[in-house]
Amino acid sequence: MPKATFFNLKEEKKQILIDAAKKEFSRVSLYDASISNILKTAGIPRGSFYQYFEDKEDAFFYLLNEHARERHEHLIANLKKFEGDLFKAISEIFRSTLEHSEDTGQRDFIRNVLLNMNYKIENTFSQYLTEDVTNNRYDDIYDLVDHENLNVSSRKEVFHIMQILTAVTFHNLIHSISNNLSIPDAMAKYQTELRLLQSGLLRTPS
Repeated sequence: MPKATFFNLKEEKKQILIDAAKKEFSRVSLYDASISNILKTAGIPRGSFYQYFEDKEDAFFYLLNEHARERHEHLIANLKKFEGDLFKAISEIFRSTLEHSEDTGQRDFIRNVLLNMNYKIENTFSQYLTEDVTNNRYDDIYDLVDHENLNVSSRKEVFHIMQILTAVTFHNLIHSISNNLSIPDAMAKYQTELRLLQSGLLRTPS
């Protein structure tokens, strides 16, 4: 979590620092990133960096949290757009994430995040989908989902569906980016897997 001094910065100075950090994390992974490069790009002394962030991980996870927050807002908007259809909403999130990663300033950042995935990174991405009773963000999602259209009998089962869909989405994002799939090819593979989940994996006995 950035320090209060970061949030108190003027927007222009804050954006310069954010852009510098994003440029470095787009060049290499978190583990190979250099604070010196961030300082050079932002044009600030080393001491100033530590007035804003604890370390490079602090800066990285701030950027990742902002990305996760945007994805959450898009999921909420898509659930409203598709009248609670969870599969259509999350499919649109997958598409928009791929399209977002094509943007000049985002493609390499998202690629480095996904191809260097670990528990902490994945947890940051999925924090908005935790079932914690104090998590109002999950409540927002749960309340918008069309439960009548799902084969579920409890809130717990809706949560498990979200976990499964999140895992499938992560897998496909990593596969698509690491193999440089086109967006149409990536969508075709992803939607095939979603259809299998929707229809079930076992045949109904005749």
